[in-house]
Amino acid sequence: MMAGAAKRVRRASRPRLTHPALVLPLLAYLAAFYAYPVAAMMFRSIAEPHWTLDNFRKIVETPVFLYVLWLTFRIAFVVTIAALLLGFPVAYLLARIDRTKSNLLMMLVLLPFWTSILVRTYAWMVLLGREGIVNQFLLWIGATDAPIRLLNTTFAVYVAMVHILLPFMILPLYSVIRGIDGNLMRAAEGLGATPLGVFRQIVLPLSLPGIAAGCLLVFILALGFFITPALVGGPRDLMIAVLIQQQVELFNWPFASALAVLLLASALLAFAAIAKRLGLEEAIGRAAR
Repeated sequence: MMAGAAKRVRRASRPRLTHPALVLPLLAYLAAFYAYPVAAMMFRSIAEPHWTLDNFRKIVETPVFLYVLWLTFRIAFVVTIAALLLGFPVAYLLARIDRTKSNLLMMLVLLPFWTSILVRTYAWMVLLGREGIVNQFLLWIGATDAPIRLLNTTFAVYVAMVHILLPFMILPLYSVIRGIDGNLMRAAEGLGATPLGVFRQIVLPLSLPGIAAGCLLVFILALGFFITPALVGGPRDLMIAVLIQQQVELFNWPFASALAVLLLASALLAFAAIAKRLGLEEAIGRAAR
């Protein structure tokens, strides 16, 4: 007992690295390289060439800009739903198989992170081109008599963006589903529940935090996507990030800043909506554990 008490005293006397000053370097970094640029962008949108709201009024009063905003939300929503439908079965499989096999397959999920988004986008350009593998396969099976246009279409934007963002959906889902007690599902099966009933009454409700976190990540990232829609999309697939880049090239910095503020506000609204629906801690905290 004396030895145990001595150990507890020594453990309690050790300095704990929990001082608030430990986060000061991170706060300084965020203030210098994130908060200041965002504040400068917001200031420029209303202060150049003079104090005015004309830049935001132009966005609201111009149908083209409103259409680009609607198109951005539509593409982000479709990509999020497609990533959820494709990612949920994968996450469920990874969470329910043996840990060794799960870790091996998880490497395949994380493999795209080792490759640049630009390289992956160029790979889709090669695959979906008129002489690409997809068109060659369609010609080989006789599905078409001539190469069809796949590149620079909305279909190409959806396919490439889902491929790039899919891991951001799978990882939160896997984390939450892995934590579901398997005894609950076995108990439900023992009480006569069908596989669909087990999924609807056990798996789906308990996996909602992962669904919320995955949808939040994918939707917000999709809102600000630039490289992929710019390279594989067509003129009718102009997203707001591409529009901002065009305004920057025209040296229309105040209007580009107003568009960026609108994009930031849209992302914050999406975050607030999901956080209010399921709770911030439920949507993010549980999925991170």
